Amino acid sequence: MSTLPKPSEIKFLDGPQSRWKEFKFTLSVLYEFVKGFRKLHFAGPCVTVFGSARFPEDHEYYQQARQLSAEIAKLGFTVMTGGGPGIMEAANRGAKDVGGRSVGCNIVLPFEQTENPYLDRSVEIRYFFVRKTLLIKYSYAFVVLPGGFGTLDEYFEALTLIQTGMLKEFPMIVFGKDYHKEIMEHIDLMKVKGTISPQDLDLCLFTDSVEEAIAHLRKNAIDKFGLKPEKPRRKLWWLFEKG
Repeated sequence: MSTLPKPSEIKFLDGPQSRWKEFKFTLSVLYEFVKGFRKLHFAGPCVTVFGSARFPEDHEYYQQARQLSAEIAKLGFTVMTGGGPGIMEAANRGAKDVGGRSVGCNIVLPFEQTENPYLDRSVEIRYFFVRKTLLIKYSYAFVVLPGGFGTLDEYFEALTLIQTGMLKEFPMIVFGKDYHKEIMEHIDLMKVKGTISPQDLDLCLFTDSVEEAIAHLRKNAIDKFGLKPEKPRRKLWWLFEKG
């Protein structure tokens, strides 16, 4: 016969144990945001590319990311990534191939995530939720290439923000139809079951074509939001801005 747990065994139900620790955590989060805002303030209109850190240079997905990102940079966008290796490196490298701008928002991890060498500017962030906010904040479009849990997390968070109106209807491009076919099928299932609206299917473009992706960006980011070449911004000495 089981017995009810003693109060000491369910202490976690008491909730927060230290207001001081929570206050210090809040300050550390604020510091991470301010650090990111200062570092990325002049990044310009970005397209954020999501994808796995695990694909090597000779992999087809790496090559696709590099080619696609070069074309994105030619449009005048800054290519933004999580700053690490794999697809992220390929995207930043593609931008640099054509003289475009390349920035990264790296996460501090004990493994896998090292800064790639193709970044004009980067910032290291301690918390995933801060990093995701920064990757979304500066972007007029999002490109999802093959990846794992982290990539899907970033994809569906950005998609949810667009679906709920928290973000404007910036274009979302999912590149690699064969890799993402089960996701496409599941999204269709959600429509059939009524957990998303039929018009939500229009929020994403699934494609294997660089040309189609670029045309979609031009129509739904540049033309739709009236983006034009930007004049250089004056640095503010009283904010210690330089470079």
